[in-house]
Amino acid sequence: MKGTQIFFYIFVMWVLIIAGGGLVVSIIAHISIQGFGKLDNLIDSIVKAGIALILVVIWILIMSKIKNWIFHKQISY
Repeated sequence: MKGTQIFFYIFVMWVLIIAGGGLVVSIIAHISIQGFGKLDNLIDSIVKAGIALILVVIWILIMSKIKNWIFHKQISY
């Protein structure tokens, strides 16, 4: 039982990586902000970078929670 939990952790990690990459490419890449004149590209890039950073933080929190859950279960055995 101990060995399967680490594989679950790795599986979830890969699912988040693949889903995140797909989300970034298919949705975030198509965001276009207009109406700021010469600053369109700069604001567009800042918004995209902000969204990507928020997603990374969310994924790190998810992986940390799963890791803590796995370690607590292993310690309790």
